[in-house]
Amino acid sequence: MTILYLDRLFLFNALIDYLLCLVSARVSGVCLRRGRYVLAGLLGGAYAAAALLPGLRFLAGAGGKLAAAGLMALIAYGGERRFGRCAGTFLAVSAAFGGAVWALSLGGGGKVPALSGRTLLLSFALCYGGVSLLFRGRAKLPDRPRAEARLVLLGRECRFMVLRDTGNALCDPLTGGAVMLVSPHALLGALPQAETLFSGDPVSALERAAALPELRGRLRLIPYAAVGTASGLLPVFRPEALTLDGRAEPGLLVAVSPSAAGDGFEGIV
Repeated sequence: MTILYLDRLFLFNALIDYLLCLVSARVSGVCLRRGRYVLAGLLGGAYAAAALLPGLRFLAGAGGKLAAAGLMALIAYGGERRFGRCAGTFLAVSAAFGGAVWALSLGGGGKVPALSGRTLLLSFALCYGGVSLLFRGRAKLPDRPRAEARLVLLGRECRFMVLRDTGNALCDPLTGGAVMLVSPHALLGALPQAETLFSGDPVSALERAAALPELRGRLRLIPYAAVGTASGLLPVFRPEALTLDGRAEPGLLVAVSPSAAGDGFEGIV
């Protein structure tokens, strides 16, 4: 007879699901939000324990598993610009992990293996390596360095990934200081109306910002010139705080442009 302890089952599955969410985020190249992954892991642990209780075993069916996985993905990656990619990666990593555990169990005559540290380590190594190779082969910019940005505006912060591009020569014509390009979506955590505010032409965006008391006088326009003949104006502001990989960047200005987002990043510096 196999004896299962619900408290151990809950904690074990919560830890595994947290690590799967974390691995999926790293593979997808999004900003890590560990608090949300903890919540998703706790949900996964609660689901695993509940599915074994009398009267709730219907949760162990395919429908229950898909619903639990979808809700975990929503908790972990809801609001991400590439939510579909993150959720798909999470499902792929989870399937790879389950397959790795099953493969390792074949050495024991097909019986469920003892969940030792060695088994878990090998399983995670196999699934992480396989899924990383799969998505790295599809990535558009696999070798370009990236950094995690933390931006504070109006007392609220947002975190996102930026691409370190040595070809970015955008600067402030008044001070000569460097300017970082950021997509409106990246600012949603600090400025919920960012996508609406910065839609359309830059002059209209500046007028809309002037109508908001908290933004009045904080934005201005700077000229830019891209490769070829493209040129125009970009709205720019000075954040209250800005760090790149934990390093403060007090003199860096932020320009908002929808074209600043790409595969795995929402800004260019």
